[in-house]
Amino acid sequence: MVLKIRLVIMNYLQFAVWGAYLTSMGTFLVNIGMAEHIGWFYAMQGIVSLFMPALIGIVADRWVPAQRLLSFCHIVAAFFMGAAYWYCTVSPQPAYWLLFTLYSVSVAFYMPTIALSNSVVYNALEKAGLDTVKTFPPIRVFGTIGFICTMWIVDLLGFQSNQGQFAVSAIVGIILGFYALTLPACPINETTEKKSLVDSFGLRAFTLFKQKKMAIFFIFSMFLGVSLQITNGFANPFITSFGSNPEYAGTFGVQHANILISLSQVSETCCILLIPFFMKRYGIKNVMLIAMLAWVLRFSLFGLGNPGAGVWMFILSMIVYGLAFDFFNISGSLYVDKSTDPVLRSSAQGLFMLMTNGIGATIGTLSAQAVVNAYTVDGITNWQPCWFIFAGYALVVAILFALIFKPKETT
Repeated sequence: MVLKIRLVIMNYLQFAVWGAYLTSMGTFLVNIGMAEHIGWFYAMQGIVSLFMPALIGIVADRWVPAQRLLSFCHIVAAFFMGAAYWYCTVSPQPAYWLLFTLYSVSVAFYMPTIALSNSVVYNALEKAGLDTVKTFPPIRVFGTIGFICTMWIVDLLGFQSNQGQFAVSAIVGIILGFYALTLPACPINETTEKKSLVDSFGLRAFTLFKQKKMAIFFIFSMFLGVSLQITNGFANPFITSFGSNPEYAGTFGVQHANILISLSQVSETCCILLIPFFMKRYGIKNVMLIAMLAWVLRFSLFGLGNPGAGVWMFILSMIVYGLAFDFFNISGSLYVDKSTDPVLRSSAQGLFMLMTNGIGATIGTLSAQAVVNAYTVDGITNWQPCWFIFAGYALVVAILFALIFKPKETT
């Protein structure tokens, strides 16, 4: 029980670092005159995910125990996030290139910690003789709780629209950096056998593209991955933009957009429990179709709702997020696990993440920024057509997926 509590604390802090700024940074960027660059800030998470987790993973496997590398990465990430906070404090009109550089270095060291923290948990549970399949999910849930808590803290402290969110992230990151040093030691691979770069980076999984079924699956994973970061980057600026309208300026949604958006993470936590039932009853194709249609509904409800009488549409949009995110990410991961050779499973999971959270999310945030810029005149964005364009895209992907993807269903 003590071990589980220690791992719960680690997971809580791991995602609390991210929750401090992920959903509110867009509003801060709008306030400092960088609205047209929101897409690049969020795309950087996908760009660094293309190579940094693999590089850090090689170091953890060969030279530095995972818990120590986790500590190092969090401290470095926190230092640069703290530097971004300091720079924005001393310079109310920060230069884009310098702020973006500080943020990018921080993110480059943060993104690999997600995989490192999982490695620490798996190693500790296995050493304790515990079943990781049964024990890990309840521990991981506290990561989402940590994410929600810092969202609320940033909201209630009034940091949604200023650099204070970076300070919260940096403080939590420093705490986790030192806490990680107290976690159970992870072994390193001391074998003299050297892996090729192809094996080290998991590139052998790309041979799966020779299988038509898997090629189609990974391509559609990339297409759907386009939707993953759009609301993280633009939902908060969109909801708070209603503050310019006296009819909505005093509404809860405008004043506390982060708390409203946090319902998405609550839904995400709950919907994880539905996946086994839906997978067994409806199969992978239908479960992923539900996810795609949920994205259509999420974007459409943003386009139709408002923080006043239409706030119920925002709330419903937050609720369906759990279906949109979990039914795609977790069911897709399970499908990859069941459909690939055991030798390639780890690499195949990495490829799935690369296609979705790497390539797909990067394309998505930059494309979404282009759409928003096209509908922005004199600093004022006409948001409704933007959300309908995003919804239309998700609908087209869902229809094509239904027509083209034909998996061999397994139970």
